[in-house]
Amino acid sequence: MRIEDVDTPRVVKGAVSQILKTLEVYGFEWDGEVLYQSSRFEYYESKLVELLDQKNCYACECSRKSLREKGIKSGLMGQIYPGICKNKNITSNDHSIRLNTESANISVFNDQIYGDIELNLNDQVGDFILKRVDGIYAYHLAVVLDDDSQKINQVMRGADLLLSTCLHLYLQRRFKLPTPQYLHLPLINDSNGKKLSKQTGANAIDNNHPAATLISALKFLNQPTQASWVNLKPQVILQQATRYWDHTLIKPETDRQDYEPS
Repeated sequence: MRIEDVDTPRVVKGAVSQILKTLEVYGFEWDGEVLYQSSRFEYYESKLVELLDQKNCYACECSRKSLREKGIKSGLMGQIYPGICKNKNITSNDHSIRLNTESANISVFNDQIYGDIELNLNDQVGDFILKRVDGIYAYHLAVVLDDDSQKINQVMRGADLLLSTCLHLYLQRRFKLPTPQYLHLPLINDSNGKKLSKQTGANAIDNNHPAATLISALKFLNQPTQASWVNLKPQVILQQATRYWDHTLIKPETDRQDYEPS
């Protein structure tokens, strides 16, 4: 179990306990202690220093506003940073830290739902940030290091992180880490085509009817279900769902523009 609270200013008081409670209500269990990203900052910094020492990273003084004023074009994942500060030898204090993607070329992986996904990091993403100017470590850095620390070899997550996985593969190579197997699930969208999330004002998950909600989720993923399951405990539904699980039945979304990270 991992609580991804690396962006500490955005952490809502009481949210962590609510997340853990909801998982228990829905019958999920986990091994070992809960890992909090907010307790791992010293480790993230030590690994970032490794990249800096190897000249794989550099400090950057550019802001989004300054890049817009320079007319820097945007791509699938935001502004394509062209390495303006790459050779300035700026001190890392009070500046953001970017990963040099000059030699990244094409990052490619096979997703179990969406097939072969590839991205030319240098041309389509540019040098991306691993630590913000305010000292917050990027999700990309934290999740790659945490997956390795927790010995994660299978990753299942939303399709909004599909392209981000290409960034993660490049980071794994830089750190000489193994690459997990990836499966990205299609998103549930609202009537406006936006994914259900707190950012779009979606309601919280219903803890009062976990069985019905689990069955609805399984149906969305085109998995076999039975009407009688609604009377079962969540733990039993999960056991049945695991027994009949078939990822080849999941229907991927076809509009790749919906995969951009938010």
